[in-house]
Amino acid sequence: MTKKTAFYDKHIENSAKIVEFAGYYMPVSYEGINTEHKHVRNALGLFDVSHMGEFFLKGQGAEDWLQSVTINDVKSLVDNQAQYSAMCYENGTLIDDMITYRINSEEYMLVVNGSNLDKDFNWLQSKLNSNLSLVNRSDEYSLLAVQGPHAIRCLQKMTDFDISEISFYHFRMCKIAGEAVILSRTGYTGERGYEIYLLNNQAEKIWAALMDEGKEFDIKPIGLGARDTLRLEMKYCLYGNDIDETTNPLEAGIGWITKLKIEDDFIGKQALLDLKKEGLKRKLISFKMLGRGIPRHAYNVKISGGTIGVVTSGTQSPTLSAAIGLAYVDKKYSKIGEKINIEIRGKEIEAEIVKAPFVNSSPM
Repeated sequence: MTKKTAFYDKHIENSAKIVEFAGYYMPVSYEGINTEHKHVRNALGLFDVSHMGEFFLKGQGAEDWLQSVTINDVKSLVDNQAQYSAMCYENGTLIDDMITYRINSEEYMLVVNGSNLDKDFNWLQSKLNSNLSLVNRSDEYSLLAVQGPHAIRCLQKMTDFDISEISFYHFRMCKIAGEAVILSRTGYTGERGYEIYLLNNQAEKIWAALMDEGKEFDIKPIGLGARDTLRLEMKYCLYGNDIDETTNPLEAGIGWITKLKIEDDFIGKQALLDLKKEGLKRKLISFKMLGRGIPRHAYNVKISGGTIGVVTSGTQSPTLSAAIGLAYVDKKYSKIGEKINIEIRGKEIEAEIVKAPFVNSSPM
C-alpha cells in the first residue's frame, strides 16, 4: 500500500503533481522542474524527502560494528558529525549508499534510501550482535531539506543559536520553531543547505513556520524532479540509476569513501582490494552532449558503431542549458575530453566526457 508523508496535504494545497516513489505519494513538481531547479540555485527551496529511512543503532560496541558493515572510516567521526558511506556485499557490490550520524560512540542514526529500506534493515539485522539494538523508526520521522543560498538566513530566524557553528556534514540536536529536531548541515543539491529530521506530529507546525519565515527569501516548495536535476549537475549518485547491486564503489567514483587502507576489515573489503589490484574494467563518467538530444537511463554509449557502455542518468541541465549525463564506459574510453556517441532513438549523437561536477556549488 502506497503511503502518504505527513506533508501530503501541503503538496495538494500547493498544486503539486504527485507520483508514486519509494512506496510514497511524492511531489515531482509544482511550477515545473526547470523553474524549481533555478529557484533553488538562486533563492530557497523546501523539499519533502520523508521517503528516506531512519535507523537508530544503540549499544556497547556500536562503533566497531559499524566499522565492520560500512565502507567509510566510522572511527574518524566525533560526536555530532555525519559521514557519507555505503554498505557492500562480500563481492564488493553496493547494497546501498547512506549517511551515518554519530550521536555518541554507542548511538548512531543511519539514513538510507527509501527504496531500499526493508532490504537494508534486514541485511543489517542479519549482521547484528547481541550487544546492539537496531530500530527502524522511518514511519515515525519526517524529513525536510531546506536548500539554497538563503537557507542559513531563513533558519537562523527560527532558532536561538548560531547556525553557522554547524560545519558541513555535522549536525545538532536543537529547536526549530520551538520544536526539538535534528538539524543537519547536509543536502543533495550542491547548494548551501540543511536537513531537518522531525517527528510526524511536528510536521504541520514546522512546515508552516518555514513557509512563513522564508517569505522574505522567496521560499518555495520544490519537487523530486528538480531534486534529481540538481543532484545530477553535481554528479551525486542515485541508487537504482548510477549505483546498484551490480556496481562497486570504485568504478562508481566513490572510492574516496572506501577506506581500504584502514586496519579494520569490513564486509566487501577483500573483494574491493582484489578489484583494485586487477584494475577496473569500467568507470562512471560525466558527459555533455555536443549534438542535439537528451540522454536517458539505459541509452547505449558508442564509439565507431561499437557499444562501450550505458547511460545511467541524463537530463537537460537548467543551469547550463545543455544536455548532460552519467554513464559507465569501458575504462580505456573514460578520459576527460574523449568524444563518445549516445544512441538516442536509433541515432548516434556526439558527446564529450567532461570533469565533474557540471556546475560550481555554493560554499559548503
